[in-house]
Amino acid sequence: MRPLRVLVAEDEPFNLRRLTRLLREAGCEVVAALEDGPSALAWLGRGEPVDALFLDIQMPGLTGLDVSADLPREIPVVFVTAYAEHAVKAFEQAAADYLLKPVTAERLTATLQRLRTRIEREGARTPGPFRVPVRASGGVVLVDLARTTHFTFEDEAVWAFAGDRLRTTWKTLAEAEAALGTRVVRGHRHLLIRPEAVVGVRVGDSGRLLVRLTGGIEVEVSRGAAPVLKVRLGLG
Repeated sequence: MRPLRVLVAEDEPFNLRRLTRLLREAGCEVVAALEDGPSALAWLGRGEPVDALFLDIQMPGLTGLDVSADLPREIPVVFVTAYAEHAVKAFEQAAADYLLKPVTAERLTATLQRLRTRIEREGARTPGPFRVPVRASGGVVLVDLARTTHFTFEDEAVWAFAGDRLRTTWKTLAEAEAALGTRVVRGHRHLLIRPEAVVGVRVGDSGRLLVRLTGGIEVEVSRGAAPVLKVRLGLG
């Protein structure tokens, strides 16, 4: 079994060194050890492979929760903090796990086993379909993926945009992303974009990337997701 590739972001140097050492001793490959949230998003924006993120919740610039909310793609997140009261917010963001400082080798081992099980389960899924399952007339209709421009998570449902807004059978955007694989790219936490549907890009007043899709719809892409999308479009 190959080692897990993990990124660590922690603003306290002692804790950063300690967690990095524990991860390496547990057989992980630490691909990046960073001291703030913006650096973590910048590294992730390069599109390099990583299996999981270990994020301190309280960091300057962007907190671990901020980073998790702005990820360029779906990556399992383990939050690390000295404050147990942050646990509720962490799991509201679908954290893979939550570690209290000081992290022990025994507790970390349990977390890594949970991560490996999750990654193996997702890796065993069959390649994504070229047709999208959409609810209609009490049943399911299969819509050609080529007709879609993007997918959003709204009102507790995943919607495909294919001229009309169509409710899919997927329950979460992570489920849709796992099914579609590289056929889509994250726009932000609640948005997937089909790159072939992009007809133009520009920078908006907020400084974020605005993407125009077939049919004239324009969507805003998060700063963390923009570099990956640009690479997929041949603009990076």
